[in-house]
Amino acid sequence: MTFRKRRSLLLAGSAAGALLMMLGTSTDASALTYYPVAPGVRLNVRSGPGTDYTIVRVLPEGAKVPIFCQTPGSTVTGYYGTSNIWDNIDDGEYVSDAYVNTGSDGYVASRCG
Repeated sequence: MTFRKRRSLLLAGSAAGALLMMLGTSTDASALTYYPVAPGVRLNVRSGPGTDYTIVRVLPEGAKVPIFCQTPGSTVTGYYGTSNIWDNIDDGEYVSDAYVNTGSDGYVASRCG
């Protein structure tokens, strides 16, 4: 699936899309999974897989994110431990996996690239 198609899926029907994000469900045939961000955390979304990349937006508390792919980057210590895994949540948008409850210390999606 291309980034453009992913963005279209996320933006299609803003009210329905917002509801789906809150519920953690998907209408995509591949059953896209949404993972919760650590409780009480407003999470920085960066333009690349590391803390040296610019912040492009901040996710609100209680957010859930899709993970399209994962890639190694700078090491971060967060709510769920220390990790160098970064989750691609949209075109050019990455969050540290140390703040996302994937249920694993390892990769749960394919590698980016």
